[in-house]
Amino acid sequence: MSTGAASEFSLRLMTADDVGRVPIGCQGGETALAARIADVGSAAVLAFDGARHVAQLQFRRYDPTCRSPNGLWDPLYWGEFGDAAPALPDNSLSIFCYHVGQLDDSERRDARYQGRGLGVALLDYLLDWAVGAGFAAVTAKATPPHRAVMSFMGGQPASIYRAHGFEVEASWIDRQLLDVVHEKALVPEGTAPDVAARVSLCVKNLKAGTE
Repeated sequence: MSTGAASEFSLRLMTADDVGRVPIGCQGGETALAARIADVGSAAVLAFDGARHVAQLQFRRYDPTCRSPNGLWDPLYWGEFGDAAPALPDNSLSIFCYHVGQLDDSERRDARYQGRGLGVALLDYLLDWAVGAGFAAVTAKATPPHRAVMSFMGGQPASIYRAHGFEVEASWIDRQLLDVVHEKALVPEGTAPDVAARVSLCVKNLKAGTE
């Protein structure tokens, strides 16, 4: 687990007992969520400030056929890699969205919890657990590096994933994201599409799952 500022928070895996007690936005219905927890062992890493839920990193079993029915506006967006989806063992995971500053089951985020290393701490915790649990690989969709775009999407840039041992296997300009970035003025006017809306497929093979 990360040290530093994020060490003041307690992190743990979501369990079936958490369903109905912590925010589950973007996780789908309670029945589907409970089924994923039973299948994989969890569905998110949770962070607490005392007894208060303040962040989570959601994940699911990797599915190369995953497709979002509404592009960027559906949680399945995070697991969709189209023709770039790699062939990975069945016991692989996909990182979905980071909800840093999430105090309740809404889209509001408390800025006091952002910029304090919580996102990286959640990622570290997930990777440590995945190795110990024998998973073979982890995939992630990296966001553009602009802080406003990262916060809007709830993701991390490719540089963070590279620093954690991921390989960037493919990258592309997300045209839907580009439209949203411009509509919401999330980047300075004139920012090149390659910088403002390029997302990447990142993959980390886990030694514990390949031995």
